[in-house]
Amino acid sequence: MTGMNISKDLVAASATPIVLAILRRADSYGYAIIQKVREVSDDRLSWTDGMLYPVLHRLEDAGFVVSHWQVAESGRRRKYYRLTEAGRVELERLTEQWLVVHTALERLTDTAARSDRDV
Repeated sequence: MTGMNISKDLVAASATPIVLAILRRADSYGYAIIQKVREVSDDRLSWTDGMLYPVLHRLEDAGFVVSHWQVAESGRRRKYYRLTEAGRVELERLTEQWLVVHTALERLTDTAARSDRDV
C-alpha cells in the first residue's frame, strides 16, 4: 500500500508517540528517525525535516527528550536525541490513549463488518 495518503491531522497527532517510541529503543538523530518511521510503516508514512524538527524541539522544550552533539564515523556532527524519564512517562500515557482509540475504532469497524454480513 505504498503511496497511501495519511491525513495531516493523523500524522500530526501520531508524531509525538512515534518519536518517543523510537527514542525509547535508542538515542537517534533526525535523518535516522525519519528512516525508522518509513521502515516501521512499510513506507506509508513519509516524514520531512520540516515536520520532524519542530516536534523534536517541542519535546525537548517539554523535557521529554534531551539532545547532544556527536561526531559520526563519517566525521559529520549530528545532533542526537535521548528520551528522558519524563519522556518515558509521557510515552506510556500516550500509548494508553492510543490503545483506547484503536480499540474503539476496531470494535466499531468489526461490529459494522459483522452487521453488514448479517444483512
